[in-house]
Amino acid sequence: MNASVAIQSLPEAKNDAELIRIVDEVIAYIKSTGLNYYVGPFETAIEGDYDELMDIVKECQHIAIRAGAPSVAAYIKVTYKPDGEVLTIEKKVAKHHLDD
Repeated sequence: MNASVAIQSLPEAKNDAELIRIVDEVIAYIKSTGLNYYVGPFETAIEGDYDELMDIVKECQHIAIRAGAPSVAAYIKVTYKPDGEVLTIEKKVAKHHLDD
């Protein structure tokens, strides 16, 4: 795994319920990729191959439009290490989600 991406999809929507419905469709697509992902309150992180992740980021915009958004903005964060491994989602967040 040479890359990780965090994507915050911000579709235009007439109300909060519509916004959540569209974002849920984007997240369902991310889940369908079979890659490791983590849904947070503001963004979803995905791990995998850099080129595959860039294709997924692009498709997320198409999904939002097909779901009914007249426009969509996205904030993207990318970590890429072509000759090695990037830190995993597990290494970044697991210690913060342990049961006491």
